[in-house]
Amino acid sequence: MIQQHTRRFLDTDLVDPSDKRIHYPQRVGVSAKGMVASQHHLATEAGRTMLAAGGNAVDAAVAVAFALGVVEPAASGLGGQTMLTLHLTETERTFCLDGGSRAPNRTPPGELERAEQLRGHRATTVPSTPAVLFHALKHYGTKSLDEVLAPSIELAEKGYRISPLQHHLTRRELKHLKSHSGAPFFLKGGKTPYPIGAIFQQPVLAGTLKHLAKEGIEDFYQGEIAQLIHDDMESNNGLLRDDDLAQIPWPVERQPLITPFGDAEVFTFGPPGAGRTLIEAINLLEHFPELPEIIDTPRGVLLLAHIIRKANIDRSDRPADPTLFAQELELDEDITHKDYAARAAKRIHRRIKSSGETTHLSTIDAHGNMVALTQSIERVYGSFSASPKLGFLYNNYMSAFEYRDITHPYYLRPNAVPWASVAPTILLKTGEPWLSIGSPGSERIVSAVLQVLLRLFRGDTPYTAVEAPRMHVSIKGKVSLEGTRMRSDIGPMLSRHGFDLQVRDPYSFFLGSIQLVMSEGGTYLGVADPRRDGSAQGPD
Repeated sequence: MIQQHTRRFLDTDLVDPSDKRIHYPQRVGVSAKGMVASQHHLATEAGRTMLAAGGNAVDAAVAVAFALGVVEPAASGLGGQTMLTLHLTETERTFCLDGGSRAPNRTPPGELERAEQLRGHRATTVPSTPAVLFHALKHYGTKSLDEVLAPSIELAEKGYRISPLQHHLTRRELKHLKSHSGAPFFLKGGKTPYPIGAIFQQPVLAGTLKHLAKEGIEDFYQGEIAQLIHDDMESNNGLLRDDDLAQIPWPVERQPLITPFGDAEVFTFGPPGAGRTLIEAINLLEHFPELPEIIDTPRGVLLLAHIIRKANIDRSDRPADPTLFAQELELDEDITHKDYAARAAKRIHRRIKSSGETTHLSTIDAHGNMVALTQSIERVYGSFSASPKLGFLYNNYMSAFEYRDITHPYYLRPNAVPWASVAPTILLKTGEPWLSIGSPGSERIVSAVLQVLLRLFRGDTPYTAVEAPRMHVSIKGKVSLEGTRMRSDIGPMLSRHGFDLQVRDPYSFFLGSIQLVMSEGGTYLGVADPRRDGSAQGPD
């Protein structure tokens, strides 16, 4: 079955290329002093400013992350969660900061209705983004909190122009926005989407950011902001309270998952993130060395579809508790184990013969420090709800828990952490920093990263690897692909092999948004995926 799935936010009837109100970002950046790539050009500029002022990669990443919460509010913000992988050159250390949020103390185990999981105040877990960003800044950055917040405050006060993408997303979610407390902030007059090119200002959010800059991040959890969140939740039948916030969700430092890939080593994010899926897929690739050269052929796409589907199925079938995962790594039934990949590859070989919202940023500085950071309020526009006195959206991570199997490590219960699909990833060559990469897109994150890595290792230029046509396979065997950019015989071949097809638009929002930075012989290069509003920039 083939479904044609199209979106109109890039159609010429909506976007005039000569319209001066619309910004066309610099997708590829080169600099000798560091690099930033993110999903919005104004957030990238915030990070570039930090590097130009002598800050390091962590300073830049934190400034970008805060700024993305202003200029990409449908994807992330103060009410969400943040995960990152870091490489620090001086100590030769690569590690992860697990900023997983947690369910409130008053959570009824496994009992929220689906509508409550998705929208409204009851959909919200304890926001971790402020705590995680401040922890990274305090321990590994060089700038002060007010310095890294300054670009975000200016963007919220002065405003920015609504892009075609943001206009489209607002139109798409208009019904839910109008029905919840986020409407006064993100709809014109609380009723209609802001038009493309309109200046969008957020004075209430600017006030919240100024307060954080003055009082410190702890105020979000134990001060005036915490009290405002408590009052708003209490008034709207939410589950989050001041005692939840008072237990500040500082991130947990974890060891990354590591595997070789070509002449590089891959360091990625383990449970509760989806790095296990990426590791298994990379290990499977060892058994199909022909794939990089045939990735654009029908056989190559079929092979990739089986690899992606198998890795996603195994992650779903073998959930891992992040607190116990380190003790389980030596078991050859763990999906990151190479012996397991060898057995899985044999099954794929037989099958082939006989015949599955978020934001990301990457930074690197002139010293080689590197950050890959993924953060989210879960789905587009999160819970659609916001405190009228604070101006940011609460997340809807209650939708990311397991609700049926009480033995599942991500079963909904008080203080449990939700599933996460993030895979912020760093690659080293001969121990030296080479690449920081990641993407938004829920379960499409790993497939997007994997396809770009495949193309990079076969010798494609970084931009060619990122903008190339992309596909994804769900656990149930539905293939989403940018079909009009691929060979016309690929779709029918996948159908013959039992996959359901969903043809997406040519540069599909659905299929992720890779942001990468790379070190190449003393020069730093960045690429921002053309599927979103991002840019790549470095200091002059």
